[in-house]
Amino acid sequence: MPRKSLLPVTALCLLALPLTACGGNSAASDEKVVTVYSADGLKGENGDGWYDQVFKDFERDTGIKVEYVEGGSGEMVQRAVREKRNPQADVLVTLPPFIQQADSKGLLRKYVPEGAEQVSAANKAENGTWTCVVNNYFGFIRNTKELKQAPTTWEDLLDGTYKNKLQYSTPGVAGDGTAVLIKAMHDFGGERQAMDYLKKLQANNVGPSASTGKLAPKVDKGELLVANGDVQMNHAQSRSMPNLGIWFPAPKGGKPTTFALPYAAGLVTKAPHTANGQKLLDYMLSRKAQTQVSKVGGGFAARQDIKATDDNAVELAELTDGVEVFEPDWADIEKNITSYVDAWKSATGS
Repeated sequence: MPRKSLLPVTALCLLALPLTACGGNSAASDEKVVTVYSADGLKGENGDGWYDQVFKDFERDTGIKVEYVEGGSGEMVQRAVREKRNPQADVLVTLPPFIQQADSKGLLRKYVPEGAEQVSAANKAENGTWTCVVNNYFGFIRNTKELKQAPTTWEDLLDGTYKNKLQYSTPGVAGDGTAVLIKAMHDFGGERQAMDYLKKLQANNVGPSASTGKLAPKVDKGELLVANGDVQMNHAQSRSMPNLGIWFPAPKGGKPTTFALPYAAGLVTKAPHTANGQKLLDYMLSRKAQTQVSKVGGGFAARQDIKATDDNAVELAELTDGVEVFEPDWADIEKNITSYVDAWKSATGS
C-alpha cells in the first residue's frame, strides 16, 4: 500500500478548484459528498486497500461520494491550517502526534462516532475530538534478497554496507519519519543520545523524503537496503513487493521495540459537509469496516471487540511476537515536537 498519491479523478479535480469551491454555504452542505484529508498508507496501489473497500461500500450504501486528498501527516495538518477560515475537508486522518497537533490548533470539533466505546482509551481523545480507525505499529523494512538476515540493532546500520543504501522519511513532515525520532529517543534513553546517533547515521543516509511510502519500492528493487515504515503499510505492500521484510531495531543489548502508531480520524471544525463527515466516521468504525482492517488492509482493528483470525492477522501476530511495545508520552511529544525536529535538523545538517 505505497505511500504515494493515488488520487482518483474526483480528488484531482478537487485539488484544482479554488478555495471557495467547497465553501460552507447551504448549497455545499446539501451536497452528497464528503472530503477526506488523510495520511498515506490506507489506500491501495491497485485499488485493493482498506480505504478503497470502505469508501466503495460507503458510497454504495449511502449515496455519498468520497473525495480523497492524500499526503504526509504533517502536510495534511498544515493544509488544514491554511484553510482554517474556509475549511475544505470534512474528515482529517493523521498519525500521532499530528492528530494531537490538529486538535491543539482548533482544527477538530467534538464528535464521538458510533462504536468508539470499543476503542481503547489510549487510542482516542479524552475530549472526543478524534479516535483511532486503524491501529498500527512503527517498524523498518529491509531488502530480503540482499540482506538474508535482518539487522538487529541500531548500531548495525552504521556499518559501511549501508552507505547510500539507507533512507528514512523526514521528521516533522511524515508521520513515520517523526516516529524515527520517537523510537530513537526511547531506545537510546533521551534526546541528546538519540541525536548523537542520528548524526552518525547521516553518513549512510541518502537524504530527506516527504513520503514514507515512496521508500518501499526502492527497498524492494534494491536501490535501498533499509528504510523506515510501519507494519500495516509495509505488510500490505509486500503482497506486490516480494523483497520487503519488516523488522524492528533494538537498542544495543536490548529487545527490539516498537510503539502503536494509529491512524486517527476527526471531524473538521466548520466542515462544509459536517453530517456526511459524521456518517463516514461512523462507517469506518462499524463492525463491517473494522472486520476488513486485517483481511483487506493488513492492519489492526481499532475496535477491541474485533478478533481477527484471517491469514494476515496470523502473520501480523508472528511479526510482532517478542517485540517490546512502549507507550510514548504523546502530550510531551505534541508540546515539544518542534524543538525535537529542530534538534534533529541541527544534528544531521538537514
